[in-house]
Amino acid sequence: MAHDVHIIGGGLAGSEAAWQLARRGVKVRLSEMRGSGEMTPAHQTDGLAELVCSNSFRSDDDTKNAVGLLHHEMRELDSIVMRAGEVARVPAGSAMAVDRDVFSAEVERTLSEHPNVTIVRERVDALPDSGLTIVATGPLTAQTLAESIVGATGEDRLAFFDAIAPIVHRDSIDMSKCWIQSRWNKRTEASNENGDYINCPMTKEQYLAFHQGLLDGEKTEFKDWEKDTPYFDGCMPIEVMAARGVETLRYGPMKGVGLDNPYDTTEEHPQGRWPYAVVQLRQDNKLGTLWNMVGFQTKLKYGAQIELFRTIPGLENAEFARLGGLHRNTFVNSPKVLDRQLRLKAAPHIRFAGQVTGCEGYVESAAIGLVTGMMTASELAGRDWRPLPSTTALGALLSHITGDADAETFQPMNVNFGLFPPLHEVKKKQRKEAYTSRAKADLKAWITEANEAVPA
Repeated sequence: MAHDVHIIGGGLAGSEAAWQLARRGVKVRLSEMRGSGEMTPAHQTDGLAELVCSNSFRSDDDTKNAVGLLHHEMRELDSIVMRAGEVARVPAGSAMAVDRDVFSAEVERTLSEHPNVTIVRERVDALPDSGLTIVATGPLTAQTLAESIVGATGEDRLAFFDAIAPIVHRDSIDMSKCWIQSRWNKRTEASNENGDYINCPMTKEQYLAFHQGLLDGEKTEFKDWEKDTPYFDGCMPIEVMAARGVETLRYGPMKGVGLDNPYDTTEEHPQGRWPYAVVQLRQDNKLGTLWNMVGFQTKLKYGAQIELFRTIPGLENAEFARLGGLHRNTFVNSPKVLDRQLRLKAAPHIRFAGQVTGCEGYVESAAIGLVTGMMTASELAGRDWRPLPSTTALGALLSHITGDADAETFQPMNVNFGLFPPLHEVKKKQRKEAYTSRAKADLKAWITEANEAVPA
């Protein structure tokens, strides 16, 4: 099938861009190297939109949370990622988590069945000289294509490390030492009966020994070209956090507040006392057979992981479906090399989408893919692109990537209210609700004025 747009990369951003174009009548060639005999250091399958690190899309609260607002905006624009996410959804309290296999299969099924999409398993080694192109190769862009990008931009690529959390088989967890509860008992209609997280409590002595084990454990060695690569704070390896101070983890992923240990009750705390520290596990698949260790991204070697993580109460006999890992991520200096429509300034027939642009997170990556697809469709239709309001989550994130960030210090960024135009006249406690209310109204007006309503 002849195509109007060539998309390179079948991850979240590439899949979302393909969907947005296809449903607007644009013929798309979607190139994905996995399945052609090629693989990345972090992927496990050749499925489109595979989730590599966590299975969580984070908060789904669209009234007080920036990423929840982004969910809402993407749904309003008929996001394939949000569609598939609902099909694959698993309990996660107020967060949105999915069965990663079901999710990937649903995205691939939807795209493969669309008459305007042709999925080709092939590696693309260079940026094309002509033809509308979207590069959505993600943070694991193949070396040959990365070199082509560097040649076209005149800028050396930037990089950071991204660490993967381990996944544990549910039936290997000793529930006589653990309990199920959401922090502060916050649950949604999709929640499990008692809560959404398995909690493994630690005493002070156990925590201090575990902390020391993180510091002493054998870790992945860096190659010379990796030594100066910065970590992204949103995916910080747990041993790196531990090195920042003995209390850091207790105020981060191992905080015990809001969790009542039923195995440690007193007259003062009949429901159970808060543990000194806790390790939480979150359901990773619909069957509930796999649970991932929340916040436990790591670069410890496999043997060290097994030895140390089995000292956690309840995980003494843990069987791991996947151990933690480490890989290098790549992104371009978007504020310097891309224009406001994500076009490469040196070659405007090429747009970039997803994490390779320097956004961070599954949802953010898909969101930038969504917008890139809409922009390209508008260009093909001969219409001027009407910029998204910077008061929306989509507009704020896009503005940051394409020029509002300092190019000299540009680093990956999750969506957050700090990217939004401020509301100084609103009291601090009411600002989150005010941000989301304003964003929803402005997006609704933009959809009407830009004629971007979701088709029936």
